[in-house]
Amino acid sequence: MEYKQYVIGVIVSNVSGVLSRVSGMFTRRGFNIDCLTVGETESAGFSRITVAFRGDNDIRDKILKQLEKLHDVKEVEVLDPNDTVIRELLLIKIHNSPATRQDIMTAVEIFRSKIVDYSPSALICELTGETSKIDAFIELMKPYGIMEMCRTGIVAIERGDNCLKTMKQL
Repeated sequence: MEYKQYVIGVIVSNVSGVLSRVSGMFTRRGFNIDCLTVGETESAGFSRITVAFRGDNDIRDKILKQLEKLHDVKEVEVLDPNDTVIRELLLIKIHNSPATRQDIMTAVEIFRSKIVDYSPSALICELTGETSKIDAFIELMKPYGIMEMCRTGIVAIERGDNCLKTMKQL
């Protein structure tokens, strides 16, 4: 059975221990998290967690019910991939040499990336986009020598006026 990837948005109280309780819920029930990001919302009292996981409809429903039971969880919603902007950030440090510099800079331009740090021995590039774009850029950079990289994981927000509950409604 092939599982589908789900992305959910979760609004939680911005208090100590919430992230631990949310991630712990997945662990205790044997659900694997593909990606988890968290950050403060437009209201300092709340944070937004974006979680990506794989499963069937039954697993999705169990996760939603368990999350809704947690005290500091205020809103949980499965985000429709066809109606959601999903992005990820990559910082990648690549070996810089005169022999490869122009090829790297061409790839940076084509991928709409940007060089955020330059030294004679290394370039640091910043790239934002869908996970498939990030993966493709990484594959393209491998022959040049990836020295180091870090990814944020995905963040997601629905298009148009669809929103998780506004902070005023909470």
